[in-house]
Amino acid sequence: MLKIQSLPKWATPDRQTCLACILTEYLPRKGWQLDFMTGECYNLDYEARIKPLIADWKRLDKDQRQAEWEAESRAIHCLGEQRYPVLGRFNAISKDIFASHQPLYYLEGQGVSGITLTPFVKVRIASSYIRLFVDLGEALRGVSKNQRHKAIR
Repeated sequence: MLKIQSLPKWATPDRQTCLACILTEYLPRKGWQLDFMTGECYNLDYEARIKPLIADWKRLDKDQRQAEWEAESRAIHCLGEQRYPVLGRFNAISKDIFASHQPLYYLEGQGVSGITLTPFVKVRIASSYIRLFVDLGEALRGVSKNQRHKAIR
């Protein structure tokens, strides 16, 4: 059975072409040796030239993967929230921007009414102590039974 070897991650087509060009420079030179155990030919000068090049490619690939991972992590975990309190004075524009990013209400709980058997939620109005119980019975009437059960859960 023929075993197909997979190429390493650093061996992109452009890099393979670059190695082939370097190999064509070294093919007419002397110093090629044959390994009788594996049947491979090698040249110490050629190996000395390509090893740092391959190590550099591996390092570049690792740095690129790290940068992509960090960008993805930032995109996933960034919610656009302000992390630190704003110090100093607010001008009219910054007050409007700050107020536009604040939620109107906070969800505190959800459940099913024991009397009417309809779902409801308990919300607290932002910048207030008022808490409201909002009946979701009519809001869920137009959806399927499965979606109603999911909303209640």
